[in-house]
Amino acid sequence: MEIIKIVAFAFIALFITLLFKGKRDDIAVYISIVAGVIIFLFMITKITAILQFIQQLAVKANIDFVYLTTVFKILAIAYLASFCSEICRDAGQGNLGAKVEFAGKILILVLAIPILMAVLQSILKIM
Repeated sequence: MEIIKIVAFAFIALFITLLFKGKRDDIAVYISIVAGVIIFLFMITKITAILQFIQQLAVKANIDFVYLTTVFKILAIAYLASFCSEICRDAGQGNLGAKVEFAGKILILVLAIPILMAVLQSILKIM
């Protein structure tokens, strides 16, 4: 199972990070960032498979691809903002992490407005 590999890798990275914490905090942060990026890159193939599956479902359900693309962008913003925010917190910069999360939420809202408008127009057509 792949989750066992990921958890084992994360625990090893955590152990190494804890060895450096307090002595060389800069190295500890670098190890944490590299471990996070490696886990993220390991998951790229899985994310790609999920996106392709959702695209196939959208084609079968005759869903406009513009909406699907917007949803994918929203998901990407959410995951990347969360990932960056956690790295900032790991580096002791919680305030910067909070700003990244705020920016991600605003960008998601901006992308969601056209979808909300389309849903409202569909509701108004039904009534």
